[in-house]
Amino acid sequence: MLQHFSFKPMYENKQLPGWTFSFFYKQTRYSGEYLPNGTITWTSTSQPTDEEAVKKMIHELMLFHVYE
Repeated sequence: MLQHFSFKPMYENKQLPGWTFSFFYKQTRYSGEYLPNGTITWTSTSQPTDEEAVKKMIHELMLFHVYE
């Protein structure tokens, strides 16, 4: 489960889509960028070992918070 998930727009004018996000997973902090086409780019120094499961959780959270 992702903890302390937060996101914010990449651009100040908020018309260009794209978001930065961060969260804790298994006591490690991760951060990245979420692009409008659903692509996730990691900006943290490491990636979760179960990356696909984490990406699925990120997609669900972004759909809930951004697109609803």
